[in-house]
Amino acid sequence: LALVVADGQVRERELKVTLPRPDRRQDGRGVRAGEAVPTDTLYLRVRIGAIADDLFAIFLRDMSEQRRFEAMRRDFITNVSHELKTPSGAISLLAETITDAADDPDAVRYFAGRITKESQRLTELVHKLIELQRAQDAPAMSDAKPMSVVAMTRESIAANEVQADAKQIGIVLSLNGRVIPVEVPEGEPETLDDDVLVRVGREPFTTAVKNLVENAIHYSPAHTTVSVGIGVVGDRVRIRVVDQGIGIPKESLGRIFERFYRVDPARSRETGGSGLGLAITKHCVQECGGTISVWSREGEGSTFTIELPVA
Repeated sequence: LALVVADGQVRERELKVTLPRPDRRQDGRGVRAGEAVPTDTLYLRVRIGAIADDLFAIFLRDMSEQRRFEAMRRDFITNVSHELKTPSGAISLLAETITDAADDPDAVRYFAGRITKESQRLTELVHKLIELQRAQDAPAMSDAKPMSVVAMTRESIAANEVQADAKQIGIVLSLNGRVIPVEVPEGEPETLDDDVLVRVGREPFTTAVKNLVENAIHYSPAHTTVSVGIGVVGDRVRIRVVDQGIGIPKESLGRIFERFYRVDPARSRETGGSGLGLAITKHCVQECGGTISVWSREGEGSTFTIELPVA
């Protein structure tokens, strides 16, 4: 302001302002994907100009969202580079090790297995990136038509059958509070009297539910149960995936739908998690015209809820 008074020139600068903003989320409270998360930092662009003697115009523009998106873009590029570099670098080192151990068949077999694992991880990451790009670019409600929620949910569960069997995790499916078979019993019709229809594309819907069931299995201890519930509330249908897993820390709830965000990076890398599954799920749900939210408490498990309008 003093400079404006001195020479009458317009001045513009950006300020970083720190404000006390208590976290409104409590332990176990849900968070909806895309919901604004409280922050204690604001970025303000201030423009000051003199319009008369002792009279000044001050314009403030909140740049916080723009700076957040710029940071997310930088982080995304950095994360992609890192995630691609890690397995490709490991493959290169393992290949050199195999060359040095050419006279040891056991060592060759061991390191060849490691190369296979790293190449699978690299392939999975590329597939997830392509899947994420498709989900982001797909227009909302593309190829939408009335579809059976029960049939598509059963299809999504079936895609995770091998993983569930490997950990001896039971999957329970219910419709309006009534347990129904995960697979259609022989001789019975595929459609149920109280089934519900939604106007969606099959692929984004099944991808979203499949990813949630896969996550529930992945983060649940062996010999537990994953529940998938379908229920109608008014003119909305809710698909809930409930696990008995490790839960999500309170401080991570607002970020789990971000690309490459991992609650436990060490565990995710060890088990091959890409950190893209929930980001893909969010975009698929939005493509279906719905919303997704999460409730979680550490040590008790998590509940992911997809909500869609009834057709």
